[in-house]
Amino acid sequence: MRVAVLAYHGNNVGNGGYASNDHVALAQDLRLLHRLALPLIPLHQAVAMLREDAPGPARAVALSCDDAPVFDWFDIDYPGLGLQRGFRGVLQDFRSETGTDAHLTCFAIASPEARAQLDARCLKGLGWMRDDWWPMAAADPHFAIENHSWDHNHDQVDRTAQRDNRRGSFASIETWAEADAEIRQASDWLDAHCPHGPRRSLFAYPYGEWNDYLLQEYLPGHTAEHRLRAAFTTEPKPVSPGDSPWRLGRYVAGHHWRAPEQLEALLREALGI
Repeated sequence: MRVAVLAYHGNNVGNGGYASNDHVALAQDLRLLHRLALPLIPLHQAVAMLREDAPGPARAVALSCDDAPVFDWFDIDYPGLGLQRGFRGVLQDFRSETGTDAHLTCFAIASPEARAQLDARCLKGLGWMRDDWWPMAAADPHFAIENHSWDHNHDQVDRTAQRDNRRGSFASIETWAEADAEIRQASDWLDAHCPHGPRRSLFAYPYGEWNDYLLQEYLPGHTAEHRLRAAFTTEPKPVSPGDSPWRLGRYVAGHHWRAPEQLEALLREALGI
């Protein structure tokens, strides 16, 4: 098995062009994947294929997105750029056009306080980091809401779970207390607020960053507490046999590729097609 996991950010709207607008990019990328006849599978299926040798295609693509703003679910009238099709709408358009289902895993920042500060300081203070749509998405067969930590240890949040309030890197989460607050607490909160879908089982490292404590001790050693099955970095590599489930790769739109032809080349190399 080889699965290329693609990551998008709903907040990346930019000037409306492919390289800076992840909504435009996702719509075009889905057409590319369809042209290449690559199967689209849910991210949790890729993890089951890796961990339990569950059935699945030999080569496939899984879709994910980070931070879980309202852009993932709703169409938004973005100031200065007009109406932006939400990721859900992009998937619906693709389904109508091709008859092909696609599944999107949304990694969410759980803390309401952190999201309120990020909304005010990094976006436009318009409530785009609210969570009212998460229960609907968690119950939707084409979506999943998964764990992107409690507060992202984000440098725009006043106080995070990091013991010395050293923010801006997830590699500084180095103790059980910090990891429990960032990871287990987030899973608990998301499970409580998204009760009608599957329980949280996947984690995406904020900033794509990890450290030896998280990789070798906390995640594999405390599964009864955090209840997760896999964790994703932003290392540009496919999910392949023998990978550690706590250090799986993802390719990030706008970073690892900025044009459809670059994505095609990336996929051909990653999947051997």
